[in-house]
Amino acid sequence: MDNPFFKNTGPYDINNLLKLINLKGQNFSEEKINDIKDLYSSQNKDITFFHSKKYNDIAKSTKASYCITNDNLKSFLPDTCKPIISDKVLLHTAQITKIFYPESVTDDFDNTVEDINQTKFKEKVKFGRNVLIGKNVNIGSNCLIGHNSIIEKNVSIGNNCSIGSNVIIRNSLIKNNVYILDGSIIGKKGFGFFPDKISNYRYPQIGIVIIEDNVEIGCGSTIDRGSLSNTIIGKNTYLDNQIHIAHNVKIGENCIIAGQVGFAGSSTLGNNVMIGGQAGISGHLKVGNNVQIGGGSGVIKNIPDNTKVMGYPAKDLKNFIRENK
Repeated sequence: MDNPFFKNTGPYDINNLLKLINLKGQNFSEEKINDIKDLYSSQNKDITFFHSKKYNDIAKSTKASYCITNDNLKSFLPDTCKPIISDKVLLHTAQITKIFYPESVTDDFDNTVEDINQTKFKEKVKFGRNVLIGKNVNIGSNCLIGHNSIIEKNVSIGNNCSIGSNVIIRNSLIKNNVYILDGSIIGKKGFGFFPDKISNYRYPQIGIVIIEDNVEIGCGSTIDRGSLSNTIIGKNTYLDNQIHIAHNVKIGENCIIAGQVGFAGSSTLGNNVMIGGQAGISGHLKVGNNVQIGGGSGVIKNIPDNTKVMGYPAKDLKNFIRENK
């Protein structure tokens, strides 16, 4: 599927792409590359990346034509995917992403916004004072928007949604019956960069936020849009106040997450997960279905289905209680 919100400047010849990022020593037959995507969603004539053994199984079935990876991982790729060997996989991936999507690096304020009274939504939406609406915005029926809120460009909001006061939303698809409470920020860029002695290189964020039906987002929460994939909040999930969800995180259905919980990038939660306040979930992890995580816990490894954990590092709840009597 084409990126709905960021303009793709491709296609590019594969060898020209590598020259632009100064990745030398590799030459391929002339071929146009249409896009850069993650391992899972890549198609023929796309380029992707593969940097961790955590993604071995996905790499084996990727449909991408080219993959930026290293010598240790290239053997996992199918014969249809040509490896591009790099000693800086993520940096080179970021540089190519920026070439395809140059507008995705920064998140300056949206200068397309207008006062809602000057838009087609003035008769359709019940709204407070100082509400601003950007370009490429759709809002369904029976929606509310509170005071001083900004629906920036590239947002779709379904029916029966309530947007609180002092909320900022951009680059997001919000389904039906969603409540986003005061002070939340949805769809801004994630915290992705590569440290350097001279300057830090920002990772482009070309994904979006998808919030499914019947979700509630608590006050002061921040949900970052995805980098190459999307950030997703599943149906009937409730987030308490002051929760941070980083780029590419995928939260399942019917989850309940208490206040001040933080999710690092690219972690996945199953359905019916409950997390106590001030817990932290490290990046690139998988938390199964029906999992309960105690408040203040630090999750640093995968958690299987039907498990209760607590502590730092998070461990089986019975073991935690036994060790802390």
